[in-house]
Amino acid sequence: MSDQLIIFDTTLRDGEQSPGASMTRDEKLRIARQLERLKVDVIEAGFAASSNGDFEAVQAIANAVKDSTVCSLSRANDRDIARAAEALKGAERARIHTFIATSALHMEKKLRMTPEQVLEQAKQSVRFARNLCGDIEFSPEDGYRSDVDFLCRVLEAVIAEGATTINVPDTVGYAVPELYGNFIRTLRERVPNSDKAIWSVHCHNDLGMAVANSLAGVKIGGARQIECTINGLGERAGNCSLEEVVMAVKTRRDYFGLSLGIDTQHIVAASRMVSQTTGFVVQPNKAVVGANAFAHASGIHQDGVLKARDTYEIMRAEDVGWSANKIVLGKLSGRNAFKQRLQDLGVQLDSEAEVNTAFTRFKELADRKSEIFDEDILALVSDESVTSEREQYGFVSLAQHSETGEQPRARIVFTVDGREVKGESVGNGPVDASLKAIESHVKSGAEMVLYSVNAISGSTESQGEVTVRLQNSGRVVNGVGADPDIVVASAKAYLSALNKLHSKADRVAAQG
Repeated sequence: MSDQLIIFDTTLRDGEQSPGASMTRDEKLRIARQLERLKVDVIEAGFAASSNGDFEAVQAIANAVKDSTVCSLSRANDRDIARAAEALKGAERARIHTFIATSALHMEKKLRMTPEQVLEQAKQSVRFARNLCGDIEFSPEDGYRSDVDFLCRVLEAVIAEGATTINVPDTVGYAVPELYGNFIRTLRERVPNSDKAIWSVHCHNDLGMAVANSLAGVKIGGARQIECTINGLGERAGNCSLEEVVMAVKTRRDYFGLSLGIDTQHIVAASRMVSQTTGFVVQPNKAVVGANAFAHASGIHQDGVLKARDTYEIMRAEDVGWSANKIVLGKLSGRNAFKQRLQDLGVQLDSEAEVNTAFTRFKELADRKSEIFDEDILALVSDESVTSEREQYGFVSLAQHSETGEQPRARIVFTVDGREVKGESVGNGPVDASLKAIESHVKSGAEMVLYSVNAISGSTESQGEVTVRLQNSGRVVNGVGADPDIVVASAKAYLSALNKLHSKADRVAAQG
């Protein structure tokens, strides 16, 4: 077996299945470029057949990314596969990832197909895909809960049809490490042509063991590809975390004996970008990318680290992209310095007009707060109004009055299709009044299911980052807004969420 471990990132596909984590084409493209900078081997850009928006995102990423393989998911049918192949036409290296459920429960209850029908469908789909693309990945959905004898028949057949990667997902997060590792090993030993394909693992975190299961699949089972997401993003409890498996394999190479192509110095930048784009905040005690990951509060620990870092640190903070000096720019900084900092952070804007818009926002922010942090820069370029001209709603200005003993009142000016409108309302607080002022004109009928405030950096001068999650007619979307004024940030986040609701990018449920 090869000692090279392939990192397959599915942040833009499986990660996007988190309720409210759907991303625009421009947001996906920006994250894909950061993943390429991270030197991810395979980027699963989306599910091309699920919507026109996802097709366009996969197509844009396929045309832009040159160093990573770009992949699109498809169900095991000709329409999905042809759509994926069409979206991937511009890719330097393309992969079609097709799947069908193989567990008795899924075949009976979801597919309403017999095992023999599923076997035939899997063979036909891989055969069809192989005629359109040279790199084919096949996944038996709910593979871990499938009958081993039947699963071996399916996997032998699809390898014979030309599948080059076999991915065995623990779709519902049911596995435990030793059993999952042995399951992968059993499959590899019992499938006669198993050496003709690379074996892959895809684990969910429902029992908190996605990383452990993935590593067991590699160490015990002999898999050589791990499917994962930035920050462990994903539906339900999430997916295997890219930063954790990468640093585990790198830090414990003495045990795993595997090499990686990942440039780990870009991990923190990728984590911040995904967090600020989706509104899913990284908890402080998150391994590798959490704010406390390299913090030492205990006096004994601090003393040890000062004398010799390796007394309590098994990794160096700078190796994953943490910087000791987070203050990067100020109000006297020029446009070239700003552009250079964007480049250092892995941000690539599509046009000079977008750079100019972002720089104008930066100067406005620098006039309001004296110290500009990396997180502030990422928040600026995550703002939809910087990178998209297609927004339905845009923030203009806000005035609000709040006084003890008086009911707060807010007046807001925002754009609807480029035309300025005004809204005014009272509320239980200034935020409530501001959002009701927006609704007084929009009348979206959406229900707010989450409102969250996070300080971007660690002072009272910090920008506040607000996440608003709205639900309407079965759709759930997140909106994110940042501003030194929390009320303004809240209004921006609400308008951002309304933009996503307005996009009506209907999605088809995909493999987990």
